[in-house]
Amino acid sequence: MIVFFQSLISGILVGGIYALIGIGLTIIFGVMRVINFAHGDLLMLGMYATWLLFKYLGLDPYVALVVTMPLLFLWGALLQKVIINRVLGALPQNQILLTIGLGLIMSNSVMLLFTSDYRILTTSYSSSSFSLLGISISQPLLYSFLVTVAITGVLFWFLQTTDTGQAIRATAQDRDAAQLMGINVKRMSVLAFGLGTALAGTAGALLAPTYYIFPQVGGPFTLKAFVVVVLGGMGSIVGATLGGVLIGVTESMAAVYVGSGLKELVVYVLFLLILLFRPAGLLGKSRA
Repeated sequence: MIVFFQSLISGILVGGIYALIGIGLTIIFGVMRVINFAHGDLLMLGMYATWLLFKYLGLDPYVALVVTMPLLFLWGALLQKVIINRVLGALPQNQILLTIGLGLIMSNSVMLLFTSDYRILTTSYSSSSFSLLGISISQPLLYSFLVTVAITGVLFWFLQTTDTGQAIRATAQDRDAAQLMGINVKRMSVLAFGLGTALAGTAGALLAPTYYIFPQVGGPFTLKAFVVVVLGGMGSIVGATLGGVLIGVTESMAAVYVGSGLKELVVYVLFLLILLFRPAGLLGKSRA
């Protein structure tokens, strides 16, 4: 029973970070209808920014968020304004190819600057844990989960209560109607891509103390982000949150009861089964 709860808690803590990655992707898709295959590479930039701030300025990874989040937001806004905005009306396959190209440019640029060597960000608490009712809880994972909950809460508040947040939601629901109501949809697109990038970078910063850092680290997380978003329902922030936690728990349980080498297989089997019965995702709305 302790093993069950141990894997459950670990899965929830990791799933919180997956949810944050998925929320960033679903905001971008919801507002712009752009499928961003560079999302994992934006996460990778967050990891490297955190590592650099830690190595050269001695900033704790969680303190470094006050620097990495604004930096990644500005980078995302710049990408949208200069590049992504030009293909909003293009065919979906052209958008996909563009974001894949952007991801390759970012990962290879980082590889030129820092080589392909694996980096490790080691803090005084990287391998620390504490016991609660016989369950061992990783300190960095707990800290990351708490930061994720706080950021997600602020994001919900922003989207639900502020004029800008409601304008972003209106643009996501119907871009043409929002424009007719006087909303600057181009500005909302810049904000949405900046927010999505900042959330991806934040997830990277939260993963940095517990994960290897290298230029191609973003690839698996891009795939996982799409699984989270499609599982929860494209465009649904609540769905992305639920999907991230579900994926985290499934991975953790599968590693214990099936085998660590098969945990990814179990995740994708669950993904396919849910889509067989809920093609629109857990909280998505069918267009049929």
